[in-house]
Amino acid sequence: MYKNEEIQNLILALGLGVKGEDFNKDSLRYHKIIIMTDADVDGAHIRTLLLTFFFRYQRSLFDEGCIYVGVPPLYKVERGKQVHYCYEEAELKKLQNSFPSNASYNIQRFKGLGEMMPLQLWETTMDPERRLLKQLVVEDAAEANVVFSSLMGARVDVRKELIQKSATMVNIDQLDI
Repeated sequence: MYKNEEIQNLILALGLGVKGEDFNKDSLRYHKIIIMTDADVDGAHIRTLLLTFFFRYQRSLFDEGCIYVGVPPLYKVERGKQVHYCYEEAELKKLQNSFPSNASYNIQRFKGLGEMMPLQLWETTMDPERRLLKQLVVEDAAEANVVFSSLMGARVDVRKELIQKSATMVNIDQLDI
C-alpha cells in the first residue's frame, strides 16, 4: 500500500507519518480531511477505497474527528427560475411529486464533479456556508472496510452474497452505462 505513488502523495500532502509511526495530530497539515467524489457508483467505490486506507493505516484520524465526506448533488432540477439540487433519487421523486401534474421542468443528472460548472460546484459542494458535509466515525470506516474486504477478498462466497444482496438495490434501467 505504501509503495503506491498516489498514497505516498496523499500522506505527504496531509503531513501523515508512514506506517509504524505514531499519529501526531500536530503534524497534520489539515484538520478537516474532506473526501469529495462523484455522486455515482464509481465515486462511491473511490470513497470506499480511501476510507479503507484511512481505517486500516490512519485510524486515529477518525478518533480525532478529522474525516469528512463532501456530498455533491446527483440532480439539478430547474422549474422556471427556481433551481433545486437533489442529493439522492428519493429526494428527486419527492420534488417531482410536489409539482403539478402538467408542470414543465428540466432535470440534469450529474455524472461527476467535473460536469458541474465552477459556480455550481462552489454553491453545492464547496461553499462552507452551504455545502453538505458528513463527519465520519470509526463505525463508518469499519463498514467501508467490510465492504471493501468482501468485494476484494479471496472468499468468492462472501463476494457473491454481497453482490446478490446489493443487486436488488440497483435499477439497471436507470444506470447511465
